[in-house]
Amino acid sequence: MSLIEIFIGGFMFNEKFLEVLKHEGVVSIVSCGVNEAHVSNTWNSYLTITDNNKILIPAAAMILTEKNIIENPKVKLTLGSHEVMGYRYMGTGFLVEGTAKFLKEGADFDMMKEKFSFLTRVLEITVTSYKQTL
Repeated sequence: MSLIEIFIGGFMFNEKFLEVLKHEGVVSIVSCGVNEAHVSNTWNSYLTITDNNKILIPAAAMILTEKNIIENPKVKLTLGSHEVMGYRYMGTGFLVEGTAKFLKEGADFDMMKEKFSFLTRVLEITVTSYKQTL
């Protein structure tokens, strides 16, 4: 790992992960409630990484995602960019796993509301693992 990394709750997001976040791309958020998996999408540029093992995502809709997280807080995210070199070719992606909850108030909510005026809630993900997939 490079010296240009962020230490997050016992592990470090590597330089390649951080580089992907600098380029626009789709982020898929997978949640699973009682019945089946559900996928919501957002953008790389909407993700904010905190210094305490969290990814914050502005939420305006995500109604079914919120319902699922009440039943089962485990989530998976995929994100990537075709503008960042992967293992062998241009383009790389990551799989992130963690637990999630929705914030409706507090310092992180206020900070995100300043950046994204459209949000009604903030999806907070405590990352438990991540790995490069491409």
